Amino acid sequence: MMLHKKFFAATVAGAFIIGTSTTTFAAANPFSDVPAGHWAYQSVAKLAAEGIVEGYGDGTYRGDRNITRYEMAQMVAKAMAKNPSGANKAELDRLAAEFRDELDALGVRVSELEKYADKVQWHGFLRYTYQSKRTEQANGSKNKNNTDRVKFRFEPVAEVNDHWTLRARIDMDFDMKNDTGTSGNATLVRAWAQGKYGDWTFNVGKIPTALDTQFLFDDEISGASISYGKKFKVIAQAGRYDLDSTNSTIKSAGLNKDKASNMQSIGVEYKGGGFSANASYHHLNSSGFKNVANYKDHGTTDDANIWTVGLGYRFNKAIAISGNYAQNTKADNYDHAHNIQLDIFGAKRTQKGTWGLYAAYRRLGQYVALDPTYNANGGLDAGEKGLEIGAGYTLFKNVLLQAKYVNGKKISNGRDIEKLFGRVEFFF
Repeated sequence: MMLHKKFFAATVAGAFIIGTSTTTFAAANPFSDVPAGHWAYQSVAKLAAEGIVEGYGDGTYRGDRNITRYEMAQMVAKAMAKNPSGANKAELDRLAAEFRDELDALGVRVSELEKYADKVQWHGFLRYTYQSKRTEQANGSKNKNNTDRVKFRFEPVAEVNDHWTLRARIDMDFDMKNDTGTSGNATLVRAWAQGKYGDWTFNVGKIPTALDTQFLFDDEISGASISYGKKFKVIAQAGRYDLDSTNSTIKSAGLNKDKASNMQSIGVEYKGGGFSANASYHHLNSSGFKNVANYKDHGTTDDANIWTVGLGYRFNKAIAISGNYAQNTKADNYDHAHNIQLDIFGAKRTQKGTWGLYAAYRRLGQYVALDPTYNANGGLDAGEKGLEIGAGYTLFKNVLLQAKYVNGKKISNGRDIEKLFGRVEFFF
């Protein structure tokens, strides 16, 4: 869960103030500030969520000031005294390795293992998914397709320095029904460098798409992205986008000349006070678009110009509503997509017993919603429209259950589509 930097500062300040004498603060402090974008703030937020790091007794925030390495080390020392275990200990060991010199100055003994702990964090999940899909045929019969799949994902993060990290995504995918590993060996899906300087974030490499990631592009590009801001963000990206990895209509178009499209995007996002809004523009260029049936009369364009807008509002802790609209101004058919969703509560994977429900109506024109994330998660796919309902429940910490039902139609021919979906995920 992303937390505001002021919360990070409040948490850290609270942790070292509790039980620390005024004489300590009166002493000269030769240590520099911890940069605003340093990974330690995120680690502190994780430990705060687990109760390892505590704020002020009344939970308030008393002022906003920079945190020094000396003060951060005081917070780490107090947390170490609680002797956490498991993932919390690993997080704390990493902080102890980073601030080992400051801890030594405080007289806190740090073991050699902690001092030189590996600065690579491993995150990911093991996921089992079952889906049953029934599709109406031209003669009115139903084609039934059941799938049982297991996916294992690694997402390592390696620290380079105070500003830069290296990140990756590695997937292994198995077909349980036929007892086969359909993707062969482990596949490196993403690999990129990320830099943070204050409110600036830079990504370069095989990067995740930075805009409309659920609605239009649950994918990667080979290129770079840049963003600036906190509540209000400006985001831009550019690179090469693999059209052959998109929806079935695009895949079947015979993209033998230019599977990869040049892609440039720019957008703005705002989140604050329960309200969210976004707008973006994507330009794609590939000779492959000329091969797509009914995309443009007589194959007259190799471009896609896609505009999107979105709005959302959370009324309280229980209810939120959101909606999106997108249009490809270069396509003659299946050129727009829209989505509206109602959420009630929400299952938080780190909090046992939390749950959530949602209902959504989506229309995903296949020449604008090129690779939406909904299908991979049991919902509607590009070229489909209809109703989705779903539920999630956190059975244990980091063990999440999901169930969904879809009742929809193919946009191109109006034939019925029905899906049943179930999933269990183990996160680490």
